[in-house]
Amino acid sequence: MSLASLPVVGIEFGSTRIKAVAIDGNCRPVASGAHEWENALQNGVWTYSLADAAAGLQDAFARLKADYAEKTGTKLCRLGALGISGMMHGYLPFDREGRQLCEFRTWRNTITGEAAGLLTEAFQFNIPQRWSVAHLYQEILNNSGHVQSIDFLTTLAGYFHWQLTGQKVMGVGEASGMFPIDPETCDYHQGMVERFEALVADRRYPWRIRGILPKILLAGESGGCLTEAGARLLDPTGELEAGCPVAPPEGDAETGMVATNSVAPRTANVSAGTSIFTLVVLERSLKGLYPEIDVVATPTGKLVAMSHANTCTSDLNAWVKLLGGDYSRLFRESLSGDPDCGGVVTVPYVSGEPVTGFAEGRPLVLRTADAKFTLANFMRANIYSAFVTMKLGLDKLKPEGLKIDSVTGHGGIFKDRGVAQQYLADALESSVTCMETAGEGGPWGMALLAAYTLKAQSGESFDSFLEEVFASAKKETLAPTPEGVAGFKTYTDRFSKALSAERAALSL
Repeated sequence: MSLASLPVVGIEFGSTRIKAVAIDGNCRPVASGAHEWENALQNGVWTYSLADAAAGLQDAFARLKADYAEKTGTKLCRLGALGISGMMHGYLPFDREGRQLCEFRTWRNTITGEAAGLLTEAFQFNIPQRWSVAHLYQEILNNSGHVQSIDFLTTLAGYFHWQLTGQKVMGVGEASGMFPIDPETCDYHQGMVERFEALVADRRYPWRIRGILPKILLAGESGGCLTEAGARLLDPTGELEAGCPVAPPEGDAETGMVATNSVAPRTANVSAGTSIFTLVVLERSLKGLYPEIDVVATPTGKLVAMSHANTCTSDLNAWVKLLGGDYSRLFRESLSGDPDCGGVVTVPYVSGEPVTGFAEGRPLVLRTADAKFTLANFMRANIYSAFVTMKLGLDKLKPEGLKIDSVTGHGGIFKDRGVAQQYLADALESSVTCMETAGEGGPWGMALLAAYTLKAQSGESFDSFLEEVFASAKKETLAPTPEGVAGFKTYTDRFSKALSAERAALSL
């Protein structure tokens, strides 16, 4: 599959890294660059400054350029295409002059419970706390003065796409977490738009919800071109040329679907990082309303059920660092632990967790008096706990009788073969596949979406494009084991009981 001689670049604003990946004409990664960063809790809000985000973007791209030059002997001055993705949803409002009206509210915040509940009731459709419309309505309920001045509401991916191209647009998948979409039209759901307008009519704002949201685009549609100002933002050295096509910006959930070829009905993927989510592409709309389950969309507009947990690897990473930092050694050590972790339980909540009803978190380690408190069991418990809250959410869908043909895992937690992948298979009671690109994750998925903007002009479907990309991918599939399934069930029961201790710890 040859696209073009010029490299295609995908950039993702993740929760702990801003990463850039360049792919060749066969859609294989050839170079990468990353910038480490962390969110901050300021005045009760989890946030990142846009100045830090811009500096991190430039650093990641500079590192990509250096890696590309070292590996290919060629300067990275021209791109075949570009795409930007980012951590899902959140709240970024701007006025008519493009001024930021309040700090960026990330997905991690659990400060919109009142608004999310009221909107869910009004729409009869689950509105999670992190969705942009939940943040917007909470600000309305709080009588926040800046709401009057909103001219444009977007996400982190949408913001940087705007800065790079001048276009206020959004991929349908990321847009589906700003405001519910109608799968028939692949646009904002008109009925819910009307219900929202009725809720806020007495406020007499000068805007309407459709007018401040980004225009929705599907995979393959043009998101504009890299402008001269955008090229200078991305590469202050002045070496990068403007003019390349830019794909519609997407969220990390959608790039995870792409990176695992999980965009067709009855496919699923698990994306594990700072947060974790399982995405199941649906054959039909859900019959029930499940507060623990988000309904979003693939980059082509197919409905997706998402079980999302705010907490995945943050506490695990902290323990690995404390224990010397050797992930491979510690992960392999966990394999000699007991299938039920020997009575050791960890609750890794560093922030609120809506699935289990926590507005904030306190990481805990608990063990029974007769627990087998070994390093192996402790590490196994930490890895189990990276998955268990997501699993509790996914269990709510059992009445729907969903059919899943394949589950694919991606994210750095799966780099050590046969460890986290096996534990996930046991948790889901389903075979789990990991590909050689499991550690590349979202930035590679965004690069594939950018590459498809070049292929779509020939009329090739997105599903067909991905099948071609993944035709020769190296992959490994692990099946659940009876002892592993039983052990994870026991651990899940203990974890659920331990949440009463987590609730008590919130007074500390």
